[in-house]
Amino acid sequence: MNSRRTFLKQTGLLAAGIAVAPSFACTLPKKHPIGLQLYSLRDVIKNDIKGIISKVAAIGYKEVETYGYSVKDGFWGLNAKAFNSLLKENSIKAPSGHYDLDNFMSGKGSDSLKSYIEAANIIGSEYITVPYLGDGIRKTVDDYKKLSEKLNEGARLCKASGLKFAYHNHDFEFSKFGDTTAYEIMLNNTDKNLVDFELDLYWAVRSNADPLALFKAHPGRFKMFHIKDIDKTNKNVNTEVGQGAVDFKAIFTGAKTAGVKHYFVEHEFNYKPDELGSIKTSFNYVNNELL
Repeated sequence: MNSRRTFLKQTGLLAAGIAVAPSFACTLPKKHPIGLQLYSLRDVIKNDIKGIISKVAAIGYKEVETYGYSVKDGFWGLNAKAFNSLLKENSIKAPSGHYDLDNFMSGKGSDSLKSYIEAANIIGSEYITVPYLGDGIRKTVDDYKKLSEKLNEGARLCKASGLKFAYHNHDFEFSKFGDTTAYEIMLNNTDKNLVDFELDLYWAVRSNADPLALFKAHPGRFKMFHIKDIDKTNKNVNTEVGQGAVDFKAIFTGAKTAGVKHYFVEHEFNYKPDELGSIKTSFNYVNNELL
């Protein structure tokens, strides 16, 4: 009986303490929101955008990165306002989107970029992100210097509309030009106050680049990560995050130096898993082991 009375007294004191100082009960650190590049679900998303976003939210993802928007088709058949409503219904934000910027980056005008800026602002995004560069515009050092100026130009247009501009890499950016790489040329010739980079960890590691060395040489430039793993038996294939060859824990020791604010899981390359089950496995690893 005494032990029960003591227990009730102690728990009563604890409850009183929380009532008096509720802020103390809320000092536990919050988990960083984890995002998903929706291209991971490309085989299923087009048939059920509303259901897929609901399932992504149920797994625990708080952010998504879009792809494939067009004025004609919107976001998988939803216009920007309707897509924004869908995100809000599921308590998800879309801080970044991959848009088709081939015309802009090749010097064919800024009309497409302006249409993307309009859509991105409607859905509350922070970034317009360049996902890829066509083969014909990236062959020489001078090409990459010209592309860097296009990135600066795009960033200025975005800034004027309250947005930011970022660049996402593949492997070709790590090709050598003498003692430097295409990626270094772009990092060194873009305005660090305007142009940010989304480092795709799969492509960087696969290309034998050292992310930690990049963070040290260019602190604060890498505001977003693509968290994507390399299959241990076939580097041309992805696998769930944490089950492959990428040493994410080592890389994440430098995330603060890199300046990372958004972390997007992605399953991309020659990868045909149980899409929803796999993004859940990747989410759990990132949530429990990395962030």
